[in-house]
Amino acid sequence: MIQIEKITLYHVSMKLKKPFKTSIETLQERKFLIVEAIDQSGVVGWGEVSAFSSPWYTEETIQTCLHMLKDFFIPNVVGREFSHPSDVPDSLERFKGNRMAKAGLESAVWDIYAKRKGITLAEALGGSRGKIPAGVVVGLAPLDDMLRDIEQYIKEGYQRIKIKIQPGNDIELLKAIRSRFPQVPLMADANSSYQLKDISRIKELDDFHLMMIEQPLQADDIVDHRHLQKHLKTAICLDESICSADDARRAIELGSCKIINIKPSRVGGLTEALKIHDLCKEHHMPVWCGGMLETGISRAQNVALASLPQFTIPGDISSSSRYWEEDIVTPDIRIDKGFISVPEQPGLGVEVNQEIMRKYVTKMDVFTRNS
Repeated sequence: MIQIEKITLYHVSMKLKKPFKTSIETLQERKFLIVEAIDQSGVVGWGEVSAFSSPWYTEETIQTCLHMLKDFFIPNVVGREFSHPSDVPDSLERFKGNRMAKAGLESAVWDIYAKRKGITLAEALGGSRGKIPAGVVVGLAPLDDMLRDIEQYIKEGYQRIKIKIQPGNDIELLKAIRSRFPQVPLMADANSSYQLKDISRIKELDDFHLMMIEQPLQADDIVDHRHLQKHLKTAICLDESICSADDARRAIELGSCKIINIKPSRVGGLTEALKIHDLCKEHHMPVWCGGMLETGISRAQNVALASLPQFTIPGDISSSSRYWEEDIVTPDIRIDKGFISVPEQPGLGVEVNQEIMRKYVTKMDVFTRNS
């Protein structure tokens, strides 16, 4: 049994190496809540709440996650016994939504569980691969900058490139990229910036032989994506629309997409991510693991998840150095010849470097059984 005796929330603020622009927001600074959980035997587990500071991606923010963790989730978990990490989301089920806050807490328990078993997180999840293919995201920027970045990432060995697009910054952009890089595996992420009435413009994207178009329509939509997919040769990948295994089931039954992006933080944690993976495997639906501009804690978690068999497409899991001057874990996550090795040490397989993390900690909250 796992009984959590103490939880510490570290408020962390880190600057990106360079601004990252999507169709909705430009990010220059990234705030996190890092979760440190200690069980009754002194084993430490780490998790990360990777919501953004404003509600542009989902309705959650770092501040709403803090509220839910302090006032509801942590009091529900500290002092309680769990036989398995999947018991954590069950214990929080009565609290609606707030999946990113739940995911950060649950992932720390997964880390403890794997460490106590003496196995890697990948093994605990059912993963079998020793390394995973790496992909990278290129944010919106002046064209010359984007072309230069793509060229550099190809040299570094990334196996697919994802670019952000939006209406008015799509057709000509993709035309220029395809002219320069006709063979590179390329996908486009719209972050819900189109509407169904834009179908003629979206259909033009078929000309660029993309691996997929990610989340073109509204974040909470499954039905309109079904209509759009019927008119496209290019596969639609759903991201924001898939918040649970039930969402994935509905999307598969309706034919709303041909690919699903699984982000543990978006769906409430690794337990739900596994359910989505298994469902997609049953229905022969390819999946890949998305990223959230995270620290090495979530990055190591995503690497472990992406070692499962249905993750057949390179994910948004790139080197830590892509975003940070220094990561808060050692060793940091690195790409080597197009692949990232799955950590071999028990649990996450990386160590949080407290000395480095302290540079970025702005506040701490401590919760114990008696507090």
